Amino acid sequence: MNGSITAYGLWSLVFINSAVFIFFAFSFFKPKTKLDWRSMGAFSAFVVAMFTEMYGFPLTIYLLSGWLQSKFPETDIFGHNSGHLWHTIFGFKGDPHMNPIHILSNVLLLTGFVIIYRAWHALHAAQQEGRLATTGPYGVVRHPQYDGFLLIMAGFLFMWPTILTLAMFPVLVWVYIRLAGKEEQMVRAEFGEAYDEYARNVPGFLPK
Repeated sequence: MNGSITAYGLWSLVFINSAVFIFFAFSFFKPKTKLDWRSMGAFSAFVVAMFTEMYGFPLTIYLLSGWLQSKFPETDIFGHNSGHLWHTIFGFKGDPHMNPIHILSNVLLLTGFVIIYRAWHALHAAQQEGRLATTGPYGVVRHPQYDGFLLIMAGFLFMWPTILTLAMFPVLVWVYIRLAGKEEQMVRAEFGEAYDEYARNVPGFLPK
């Protein structure tokens, strides 16, 4: 049980990890408008909630402790490795960071950050030239930056699922869809028919 004693209550790690991911997202996304800041705020809340359970207080593990102890009696459920719930539930052996689900989470995280980064460059170039952003990721979907944030959050769910983040995820999907709608109204007011033509040919969130 020694591992369980030091696995949580590490609030400095909660702060450091949250700050690092929020900083990277901020660097790629570079929020300017109120909509941008709302999107960034929603993402930040999700990240803080996840790292709080990962290193601070394992609320999900406590709530599921009865079921976990009966299902996996030989497992130290309060050890940090057991916090990788998919690793425990599916009976993976060895380093939990090397199981297929955790590797998938890393792929989703990396893909999300790359999409946000490329989308920001395409959007910044279009804004500098006073034109509609239709190149790069914007040639595939109309809201690639929101897709990037959703991929990152999905990656975190595969990495470290918690009751709170699982509950937050569909709410954040709804928030991003609403923000995307408001963003489209603003862009349509600026570019008119050009945006309508673009919207007819490029889907909102899911590539053709």
